Formats: sequence, C-alpha cells, structure tokens
Amino acid sequence: MMIEEIAELLENGRIDEALSAYRQILKEGTDGDRYLLAEELFRFGLMEEAKALLEMLLIDYPKEGEILLLLAETLLETGEEERAMLMLEKVGHEDPEYGRALLLMADLYQMDGLYEVSEQKLIQAKKILPEEPILDFALGELYAEQGKLAEAIKWYEQVLKEQEEIAGTNINQRMAECLSASGAFEEALPYYEKAIAQKLEINTLFGYAFTALQAGRHKTAIERFEELKVLDPEYHSLYLHLAKAYEMEGMEEEALDAVKNGIRQDEYNKDLYFYGGKIALKVGDETEAERLLREAIALDPEFTQGVLVLNRLLIRQERYEDVDGLIRDTEVNEEEEPQLLWDSAVALSHLEQYSQALIKYRLAYNFFKDNQDFLYDYGYFLIEEGKIAEAAEVFNILVNKDPGNEEFRDLLQRLVGDY
Repeated sequence: MMIEEIAELLENGRIDEALSAYRQILKEGTDGDRYLLAEELFRFGLMEEAKALLEMLLIDYPKEGEILLLLAETLLETGEEERAMLMLEKVGHEDPEYGRALLLMADLYQMDGLYEVSEQKLIQAKKILPEEPILDFALGELYAEQGKLAEAIKWYEQVLKEQEEIAGTNINQRMAECLSASGAFEEALPYYEKAIAQKLEINTLFGYAFTALQAGRHKTAIERFEELKVLDPEYHSLYLHLAKAYEMEGMEEEALDAVKNGIRQDEYNKDLYFYGGKIALKVGDETEAERLLREAIALDPEFTQGVLVLNRLLIRQERYEDVDGLIRDTEVNEEEEPQLLWDSAVALSHLEQYSQALIKYRLAYNFFKDNQDFLYDYGYFLIEEGKIAEAAEVFNILVNKDPGNEEFRDLLQRLVGDY
C-alpha cells in the first residue's frame, strides 16, 4: 500500500487499517517508505509507531540528520527530553539539518531555564541560516521570556518584515505585548489593532483595552472593554479596568455600574468592592459606599486601605462608636498602619474614653510628629485634658514649623504662661 493511501486512511479515521499497513511497511517496506510513513504518523500523533520506524532506520543511517531530527521531535512529544537531546547532539556540523538541530536544542535549554546556552545555540544557528525567520522568532521568544523586552522587540520586528504569523503565533500580538510591558503604550496600540484584525482573540482584546487605558485613550479602552464584555462576560479582569476608564471620562455612574456587573461575575473580588465604594463616595451615595467597603473588609479583614477609607466616612458622619468597632473587629495592625491609631484616638476622645484616647494619641505621635494636622489635633486634645506642659511642647513644634501662624503663637504664649 502506498504512503498516500495510509495517510488517507488516517485522515478518515480508519486507524486499524492504517496500522495494519504500517506493520507491513515496518517489516517489508523500503527505507524511503519507512521515513515517509514516519512523517505521516508523526503528523497524526502516532508517536510510538513513528519512533519504531525511525529507530529501525537509524540502525543503517546512524548519522543521517533528517532521521535524527525527526526522531528527536518524536521523543520530545513522548516526554523523552534527554534522549531527544542525545539525538540532536549526533547531528553533524556539516549536515544540512544542523541549523534546525541547534534550534531544537535551544528550545530544550530554554525549557530548562538555561537561557545563556539557548541564546548561544540560536546565534550559532542564525549564522548557518541567516534568512530563516523561525530563528528570529525564537530569539524574540527567548528574550521576551527573560524580560529583555528591547531585544525581543528587535527580533520580532525582523520577523514582521517577512510574515505576521509564525509557528501559530501572532507576531503583532507579541510586539504589542512587549511594547506595552516596556511602557511604550502608544507605540503598542497599532500592533494591537493589527493583531485583532488578524484574529479576534479575547486576551489580545483585553491587552489592547488595558494598554489604551494606560495610554490615556479612555474612550478606546471603554469601547474595547465593552466589546470584550459582550464576547466573554465572565472575563473577570475587565470590569475593574472598565470602571477606571469610565471614571477617567467623568462617567462615575457608568463606572459604578461596571463595578456592580463585575461583582455579579466575581463576588469574591475585594478590589471591585473597594473601588466601587470609592466611586459611590464620589457620586455622593454614602450608604452604598459603606455597604461596598464593608463587603471588601469582610472578604479580607486585613485589608488596610478598605478600613482607612471607611473610617474616613464614619468619622465624617460622626459615627465614633462604629469607628472604634471597625478598628477592633478587623485584623489590621495599628502600628503597621498608624493612621488607625490617630482614627482610634479621635473616636475614643469623642466617646469620652479619654485615657484610652491619650494612649492612642501618644502612640500615633511617634509616627506623625512631623504632620501639622495631627499635631494641631493632638495639641488641642492635650489642652482639653489639662496636659498643659505636653500641649506646650506640641504647639512649640507647630510654631517652629509655621512661625507666621498667629493662632499657634498665641496659644503657645498662653500655655507657657499657664505652665
């Protein structure tokens, strides 16, 4: 049976008939038929059968590059990397397949994290095959994986001179990703446009939208995020960035809607609740802001930023018991976030728990001794508590910071006189 007929059997899913013919060629076929059949079997994923043919051929042709290379590729598919490397190392320097062997060796070294060795092999291969775009692509991939973005961009540009896709990879997408990752957001956008024109793929669309947001192209970002939302509403990462894009355009209500849509898709995302809380504050909906912020803190009791923003709201609303309760009920360490010491001091003072408030103020002073607002607040608390000497020290600091402030000078003079 001809190799073409076996390939047709495989195409039609008649595997048993194809394997019967394979066994006949394995026993009685010519070497040429065995090699051609091995290629077809490899193409259809029948690796063990391909390997058996190639190993038989290798007995009579131990240095034949084509056989060694195909066998190495087959061994890689079956997870036998060490044997694959042994086959590749047998390909002679003068063999026409030596350049491709170096490319495969580079891939193996890259998989093992041996980037310098991989680079050496690729550069060596490039000297042998200077016009081969797959090597430019391989160098781009190698440098991109290492975060050497400028080098990666240079090699991807070389590929784009010849073709926009190689080894199933959209090179415009690769260029866009590298440019975006290096902070060249504006330069990345045209490549994203070309990549999407080639193939609309959701990760590429997200990258385009996110890069547009970073570039300050908020309307473009909104359009692309909305397009992505239609294509895949469960793409959770889009919602927070879509909300930010709307906020940047002054569309706070739409931003809040984006957050709420995101929460419906991802109810355990504290960042969505937190951002939604801040947007709700911005539009004046304090009830909704509190609800969202409390949800964020419930998801992460150590979420310092959430506690701080909610505290600001509660203090403004003069809900001092709630401030005290929030600080006690969460797991945020006050000395790691000293603003909470100050918040707690303010709340306890208004709750007439003066001794506890004084403890908090004194602890907070260690962190805010250069903060004029804190010193002003602390100084007046000390006056009310009759701590005249301490208050004088605090207002002396304030006078030194702002010598022209008559209020500070007058208070200090009175305090010094009383003292």
